[in-house]
Amino acid sequence: MSPVNVAIIYYSSTGTIHALAKAAVEGAEKAGADVRLRKVAETAPPQAVGARPEWARHLEETADVAEVGHEDLEWADAVLFGTPTRFGNPASQLRAFIDTTGPLWFQGKLANKVYSAFTASNTMHGGQESTILALTNTFYHWGGIIVPPGYTDPIQFQLGNPYGTSHVATDGPPGEVPLQAARYQARRVVDTAAALKAGRPA
Repeated sequence: MSPVNVAIIYYSSTGTIHALAKAAVEGAEKAGADVRLRKVAETAPPQAVGARPEWARHLEETADVAEVGHEDLEWADAVLFGTPTRFGNPASQLRAFIDTTGPLWFQGKLANKVYSAFTASNTMHGGQESTILALTNTFYHWGGIIVPPGYTDPIQFQLGNPYGTSHVATDGPPGEVPLQAARYQARRVVDTAAALKAGRPA
């Protein structure tokens, strides 16, 4: 059987979600998947980006990361979306990309894939769970198969979020616990997608 194709699609303004996305890449690759790391386009005005040095710096540092296209979703057997929380919802940059996928959805090209999500916020109760749940509303419409980490690994009892990996950004860059959780979440996604792929007729 061919390897599972995994697209890890994210938006990150200052690097927190980017770090979790890279950990998810590691987990998916270790599970044997072919992985594409893709960022969504930055839509914030230059004056907003320039007002925060860490935002402008991260944009420069990730200039070599390819931007996501519809072909990445078509290619993937499984997709992990990463986004900071914005008032309990996904960032508008990620939503802007998702809102372009209507033609793929209409053709059924987003159905029967595995989907999962991870996030970060500035405070402990800053809308992490609601952000992930808001993304799953889209996955339901697509006919996706939602795979959360749940409490299926000891790392989840340290992290405390069965919906998806999350991190409090004001605690600093993600440490080993959230990075390990992101790796585990990606492995679980790959294992589930592989089982589904093996059960489908060629």
